[in-house]
Amino acid sequence: MFRSFFKSRKWFLWAYGGGLFLILALLVQVKLTVAINAWYGGFYNILQKATEYEVQVLWVEMLKFAKIAFPYVLLATITAYFTRIYAFKWREAMTFSYVEKWQKVDEEVEGASQRIQEDIYRFARIFESLGLQVIRAGMTLIAFLPILWTLSKGVDIEYIKDIEGSLVWVALLVSIGGLLISWFVGIKLPGLEYNNQKVEAAFRKELVYAEDDKINFGRTETIVELFVGLKYNYNRLFLHYGYFDIWVNFFEQLMVIVPYLIMGPGLFTGVITLGVLVQVSNAFSKVRESFSIFISNWTTITELRSIHKRLKEFEVNIGY
Repeated sequence: MFRSFFKSRKWFLWAYGGGLFLILALLVQVKLTVAINAWYGGFYNILQKATEYEVQVLWVEMLKFAKIAFPYVLLATITAYFTRIYAFKWREAMTFSYVEKWQKVDEEVEGASQRIQEDIYRFARIFESLGLQVIRAGMTLIAFLPILWTLSKGVDIEYIKDIEGSLVWVALLVSIGGLLISWFVGIKLPGLEYNNQKVEAAFRKELVYAEDDKINFGRTETIVELFVGLKYNYNRLFLHYGYFDIWVNFFEQLMVIVPYLIMGPGLFTGVITLGVLVQVSNAFSKVRESFSIFISNWTTITELRSIHKRLKEFEVNIGY
C-alpha cells in the first residue's frame, strides 16, 4: 500500500515533492486562519462600540477581511485540486504494483477485481484526505494553542480562572473524553464495514458472472439469497451508525456553547470585550476540532480500517 508509491523511484517526485507542496499549502492556510482570528477580535470590539465610529470603519474592516479571506479561498481550492491528483497518482502506483503480482498467481483470489479497482481507489482517496486533515490539525494546534492560552486570562469563573491556560485544558479534556466515548460507542463499526464489503463483493460477483452466463448465474433465488444477507448486514450497520450519530451530533452541539459558558461571565463583569469573546470562541473551536479530529472522522476511519484489512489480505494472497 505504501511501498508502491513512497519507495519507488518512478513515483519519488510525486510522493515526496507533491507531499511537500501540500504541507506548505496547509501551513499558509493555517497562518491565514490565525490572521482571521485576530481580525475577529478587532472587528467585534468595533461592533460593540459602533456608535463611537464612522461608518467608513466598517468598510475598512471588510477590506482587511477580504485581503485575508480571498487568498485563503484561492489556496484552499488549489490544494483540494492538487490533493485529488495526488490521490489518483497514489492509486495508479498501487494498481499496477498489485496487478503485476496478481497476474503471476495461478489460484483465483477472492474479490480481486473489487480490491484492485475499488478498494485501492477508496484507500488512496481516504488516506490522503484524512492524512491532510491530521497534518492540518497538528499545524492548527501549534498556531492556536498559544493564542488560546493567552486568552484564558479572560476566564472569570471560580476555580477555572485560577488555572493557567484553562481554556487549553478544557479543550483537551473534552476532546479526550469525547474520543474515549466514541471508541466505545463505535467499537463494532469496523467489523460491520468489513463484513459489508464482503457481502457486497459476493452480490456484485454474481451479477458480473450473469452478464456472460445467465443460465448458470444470476438466478432469482441466488440473487434473493445474496440480497437478504446484504440487507441483514446493512440493517445492523445502520443501527450502529444511528446511535453513533446521536452521540457525535450531541457532542458537536455541546461544544458550540462551551466557550460561551466559560467566557460569558467575563463579558458581563467587564473582564473581556465582545471581540475577545468571539476570538476565544473561534480559537477554542479550532483547538477543540484539532484535538477531536478522530471523533469527527470516525466513520471515515472505520471505512479506512476495513479497506486496509481487505488490502492486507489481498497482499498476502498475491505474495506481495
